[in-house]
This record gives sequence, C-alpha cells and structure tokens, in this order.
Amino acid sequence: MEDDNNHLDYIPLVSFNGTKPFGGDSVSQNLNIWYESGNYAWVMISTALVLLMIPGVGFFYSGLARRKSALSLIWLSMMATAVVSFQWFFWGYSLAFSHTGGKFIGNLDNFGFRGLLGHPSVASDKIPDLLFAVYQGMFSAITVALAIGAAAERGRMLPCVVFMFVWATLIYDPIACWTWNPSGWSVKMGGLDFAGGTPVHISSGSAALAYSLMLGKRRGHGTHELNYRPHNVTHIVLGTVFLWVGWFGFNGGSALAANLRAVMACVVTNLAASVGGITWCLLDYRLEQKWSTVGFCSGVIAGLVSITPGSGFVPPWAAVIYGVVGGAACNYATKLKFVIGVDDALDIFAEHGVGGIVGNILTAFFAADYIANLDGSYLDDPSSIPRGWVNGHYEQLGYQVADSVAGFVYSFGGTCIILFIMNLIPGLSLRATEEAEVLGIDDAELGEFAYDYVELTREVISEDDTVPKMSSDNGPSVQRPNISEKAR
Repeated sequence: MEDDNNHLDYIPLVSFNGTKPFGGDSVSQNLNIWYESGNYAWVMISTALVLLMIPGVGFFYSGLARRKSALSLIWLSMMATAVVSFQWFFWGYSLAFSHTGGKFIGNLDNFGFRGLLGHPSVASDKIPDLLFAVYQGMFSAITVALAIGAAAERGRMLPCVVFMFVWATLIYDPIACWTWNPSGWSVKMGGLDFAGGTPVHISSGSAALAYSLMLGKRRGHGTHELNYRPHNVTHIVLGTVFLWVGWFGFNGGSALAANLRAVMACVVTNLAASVGGITWCLLDYRLEQKWSTVGFCSGVIAGLVSITPGSGFVPPWAAVIYGVVGGAACNYATKLKFVIGVDDALDIFAEHGVGGIVGNILTAFFAADYIANLDGSYLDDPSSIPRGWVNGHYEQLGYQVADSVAGFVYSFGGTCIILFIMNLIPGLSLRATEEAEVLGIDDAELGEFAYDYVELTREVISEDDTVPKMSSDNGPSVQRPNISEKAR
C-alpha cells in the first residue's frame, strides 16, 4: 500500500465562473486553477518560436540585399521587435483585442496592459488574457518586420522607426481586430483566418508595396548597375530555417491550446512549406537548368505564407495544393513589379501579399468541418463549425474574397497616406541621399558593417609592400587590391 504522503500533487482544473475581475484575486486565490498547464506551456513555447522568426526575417532580407546595406535590414527587424513590443503594451493589444471592442477597432480598456491577468482571453477560454497578449504581440512585431523590409537599400532609419509605431497602431491593430476579435466584422461575417493570412501577410505585403512606391526606385534601377545576385545565400538559408521552425509556433500555436488541432496545423504547415520549395525550384529549373538555393528558400516561404490562414481548417492532402499553388503564384508574382514599375527590392508583396491572398481563397475551398473541430470547441453547436466547399458551403468564397480585398485596400491605402504625411514632416523624409545610397545604408546610417572589410584591410594589407601579407607568405608581396566603392 502506497504511503499517502507520496501521492502526486496536482491542481484540479475548475471552469471559470465568469464572476471574477481579472480572473480573481491573486493574493487570496490560485488563478492557475482555470487553465491546464499543458496549454500554458505550448503557447509560451509558441511565443518564443514566433519571436525566433523575426531575426529570421532579418537574415532572409539581409542575404537578398547588397553587402553594403545588409546590416541595416537585420537592424530594422530587431528594432521592429522592440518598438512594436512597446506599442503593443502601450495600447496596441487593447485596440485589437479588448473584450468590449467594436467591429473595426477595440478601445483603451486595457491600456498599458491594465487589467490583463488571469481572466480567459477574448479568443479562447483555454488560456488567460496575459498569455494571449504576449503571444499576439509577437504577431504584430513580425508583421511590421516583414513590411519594413521595403526600405531596403534606400530608406532612412529614423522614419522607419516612426513608421513602425504609427503603422502598427493605425493599420495592423484594426485589421487584427476585425479578423480575430469575436466582435470584428469579418468574424461576424464568417471569414476564416486561422493564423494571419490578412492581418500578417496581406497587410505587410501591401504595406511593403506602398512603401516601395512612395520611397521610389533605387539608384540605377532598370540598368545593369543593379543586376546583382543576393550577396549572401547562406544568410537566406539561415533565415529560412529560423522561419520554418518558428512557423510551427506561428500556426500551431494559433490553436491556443495543446490539442489535435495544433498538431494538424503543424502537419500541414510543414507539408505546404516542403511542396512550395520543390515547386518554386522546379519552375526556376525549367528556365535556367539550375537548382537554385534561393528559389527553394523562396518557395518554402511561399508555402508557409499560403497555408497560414487555412492551417487550422484544412486536411493534409489540401496542404499539397497550397504548396503547389502558393509556390507557383508567388513565383510568377515576382514579375509584377516590372509590370507596375514599382521597385519592390525583396519581393515582399509577391511572397506575402500574393501568398496571403492565395491562402485565403484556397481556405474557402478546402476548409473541412472535421479539421476545424479537432479542438472540440464546436461540440455544443455542430452547425457553427467552420467549413468550405468540401462541405458544400459555397458562400465561404465570397467571405474570403471580401476579407482579402478589405485587408489589401485598407493597408495599401492607409500606408500611402501615412508615408505621404511623414514625408512632409521635417526630419522624417523617407529617402536617403544619393551619396548615402552609393556609400551604403550600413555606413551612412549605422556606421557599422555586416562585414568589416576595413579591419581586414588593416590586418592583411601592409603599407610596406616588403612585409609578408600572410603568415605563410615568405615570397614577394602581391599588389594591393583596389577596393572599390561599388564592391558588392
């Protein structure tokens, strides 16, 4: 007979009774009794995974750019984390997810995270407000990081930082409210967006398109001077790895609990990414007979973007279609910038804007009731389970198109207005000078470099040609190389 003193201690789960402000008084009551510890753990891990994606964006963008502006893109992605985290605490969360929000935007009930503690979150009763707030804060940060890459190689840093705060407030927060807050108009209409097809990808892609348009083309655009390859493919691969891994928390964590729906979201996320990478690679191979690493990584991102809105609604076989269609659509969309004459340097709109639209539309076709109810949240009302054409719900296509168009128009138009006004304010002009662009944004704006070739020159190249250049060089010295300003 076991000793009673050796029994396992556990906290019995109690259903929240709805009468306790903030979830109860933490001084006199254990607020953890409302939630399962496994759900806590999964969403906290997912929060860290989404945070990991942000430097992934920076490395991906950095690798695609020229060497002399590589560090600035990593700096912008990290700064987006800091600026938006404060904005989210200050009023962003309240504007998006306050319990008494409206159809288009919330209110300031939770200003400065006021009142956020143990009360069930607005999106799920499986986790508390405070955990939901920090998780969703990472979504806001990565959305801004995705959009601000449009400043690549010719945008000033200070206006970018101001833009981060303003854009998150005026553009991201309202779209997040109408897409995910139960009081939002898209939710009430019946729009389906599991993890951010519209708030994250369509909004960031269209904002990047607007930023590229308002900023103007890079010096030498359309000439041989700007026909360059990505300066560091290793950075692109590293960024893709961070994003691919982090997307498990991005999509899987959006179940807001450790359950079968979260598992399915991870399954379809990985499958769509894999198929997207293969699709893009094959499309590039048919033209150049080269197995492009950059093409594969771009296809992986296209697959991940496309599956995002449907990741909690579609079965695994549909993920293959998301990967093929998403990869192909984003691949061909990279040609749009030449048609419309906008210098989208990093193809942000092609990857995220078009990928998000494709994902939203495909979700209308393949959303299945037996996937959407894997978390058991619709058992009390099976008729309300989200579904698409596979279940005969043909109206869903109209809902998805309406949500996509609204997100694009609002983000693109709003971003243009924000940037137009900012450009009129002294000190906030968007464009760097021509001299700064020639020198490189890293040197002109940061004074630091991704690769310090100045130090390399000091250590390897001596003023005295009779001194060996390397420790193993005992022979005649070689002529000093000419390091050009235009070195990539």
